[in-house]
Amino acid sequence: MKETISAPMPGVFYRRSDPDTPAFVEEGDNVSAGDVVCLVGVMKNFYEVTAESDGTVSKILVDNESEIEAGDPLMEIEVE
Repeated sequence: MKETISAPMPGVFYRRSDPDTPAFVEEGDNVSAGDVVCLVGVMKNFYEVTAESDGTVSKILVDNESEIEAGDPLMEIEVE
């Protein structure tokens, strides 16, 4: 079963917390409920987006630093 993680608010999608750090997740990574999978930047504030279930990241749907709207699908998780 797939679960889609959607943007909680409009802003900018970030896959990493800093340009010099690795991405929070890559396709194929296993995640647990509560793991941070990306950030949404709004007005110089950053909000963590977390996985709601345990599973595997099957697809990242948005490019890093893309503008997003509330409700946009960000990534798909194959739920265990």
